[in-house]
Amino acid sequence: STTASAVNNGSSDACGIQSLTLSQTAFTCANIATNPNTVTLTVTDVNSNVNTCTATVTVQDTVLPVALCQPVTVQLDNTGNGSTTASAVNNGSSDACGIQTLSLSQTAFTCANVGSNTVTLTVTDVNSNVNTCTATVTVQDTVLPVALCQPVTVQLDNTGNGSTTASAVNNGSSDACGIQ
Repeated sequence: STTASAVNNGSSDACGIQSLTLSQTAFTCANIATNPNTVTLTVTDVNSNVNTCTATVTVQDTVLPVALCQPVTVQLDNTGNGSTTASAVNNGSSDACGIQTLSLSQTAFTCANVGSNTVTLTVTDVNSNVNTCTATVTVQDTVLPVALCQPVTVQLDNTGNGSTTASAVNNGSSDACGIQ
């Protein structure tokens, strides 16, 4: 909002000013535009003589949006890849004039990211004000490894004992994140 006094630039009358009024004092996000808002200042002297002038009121939004984050969990798939979105991390970010975009510093995750990862959510409002928050993305590998076995023949020694190894029975077992 603004006032008639703020718009007044030294209006005067020899007998004195009785009142200053402004055609519009309250403004909203709808008044932010490339074309300025024109208001009329009405000056009334003590003898009820009236004159007007116009002024330009430029409305600016310099208030940062409120960025709110929440933690998310990403499950890797059988190829060792997983992802999340800015919307999933967003926890109700807001702005009086509206949010234009939400972006996340990292959306794709692999086996190298298993565990806790800090990401940054960037919230940009419709008037290009930017704010950020951070969240934890917990990456989990819950996909079972593929266990492949093959038959093995064990030759007993002269004491009746024999052995084999896991490597000998393994027939190409695999896991996207690796075999421990």
